[in-house]
Amino acid sequence: MRRSRLAVYVTSLLLAAGAGLTGATTAQASPQAAPTGYAALGDSYSSGVGAGSYISSSGDCKRSTKAYPYLWAAANSPSTFDFTACSGARTGDVLANQLGPLSSSTGLVSISVGGNDAGFADVMTTCVLQGDSACLARIDTAKAYVDSTLPGQLDKVYSAISAKAPAAHVVVLGYPRFYKLGGTCAGLSQTKRSAINSAADYLNTALAKRAADHGFTFGDVRPTFTGHELCSGSAWLHSLNLLNIGESYHPTAAGQSGGYLPVLRNVA
Repeated sequence: MRRSRLAVYVTSLLLAAGAGLTGATTAQASPQAAPTGYAALGDSYSSGVGAGSYISSSGDCKRSTKAYPYLWAAANSPSTFDFTACSGARTGDVLANQLGPLSSSTGLVSISVGGNDAGFADVMTTCVLQGDSACLARIDTAKAYVDSTLPGQLDKVYSAISAKAPAAHVVVLGYPRFYKLGGTCAGLSQTKRSAINSAADYLNTALAKRAADHGFTFGDVRPTFTGHELCSGSAWLHSLNLLNIGESYHPTAAGQSGGYLPVLRNVA
């Protein structure tokens, strides 16, 4: 009887050990793939308007091979690269049209959005065509929108990104200051230039706050663009371009590679 019990005991130990080894082998044979896909969302500052070399299939979205997302993907070879940023996009457009490729395999998301919601184009049109007082009033209206409405719109976008790509590191890219202050600058007064720069700072502060509250990283491009603003003599931004109005006040190819790409590279 003792030998029989011993045999049963030894047999049960061997079976248990075999099951454990089998389970370990199975786990090792099918590890879950790391989330290494990259998705680039947002507006014209992410699509690359102003940089040229537009991808023909992107149509009016004007996605450029010289835009920072394309450059980063070319240098880092993510497992997938989904470039859905689009010229003119607002927060609602990102929600409606750009989140489709996001999944559990997305490891990195970059996004710039909020400028169009706040009326960036109308601010610049007003400041270029009208006087100081009209420019300052339009900027005040934009700042009021940034205070009252934009945070909620950003929350919707950021929450949707987290829901669809829960493993992703999300980088929210900001906007540069547009003008070098001091000295002469054709077209705009010092008052206007200072107010426009202040508005950019105001928007960036709001973006950084919402990004932090969602656990995202804010990529501040103002330091990299310093010395390359309009009126600096080495601008990485287009000034008013009547022949191609859509490129006005957008980064050049140098602004994408020298202003935006290093910021994404440093925080990605």
